[in-house]
Amino acid sequence: MAKLDKILRQLTDSPHNVRFSDLAKVCDQLFGQPRQQGSSHRVYSTPFADDPRINIQNKHGLAKHYQVRQVSRAAARLQETVPTRQGAAA
Repeated sequence: MAKLDKILRQLTDSPHNVRFSDLAKVCDQLFGQPRQQGSSHRVYSTPFADDPRINIQNKHGLAKHYQVRQVSRAAARLQETVPTRQGAAA
């Protein structure tokens, strides 16, 4: 989980320099397996009715910065809606 937290920090600190493989790991952890992969795009389903999908694509080994920001916003939103274990114990 520490590696995931490190990558999530990188998404917000430096969205222009994120490896596609790191972004895919984050999406796999947060949203499950992509509903489409194998082409130039990976499409993930999200639990949000107003924004039901995350689409990422590989551009020479890096993720596109606007897609990195989209994943970062979705991750923050997901963390707001899902209670944490620490919060549940308090």
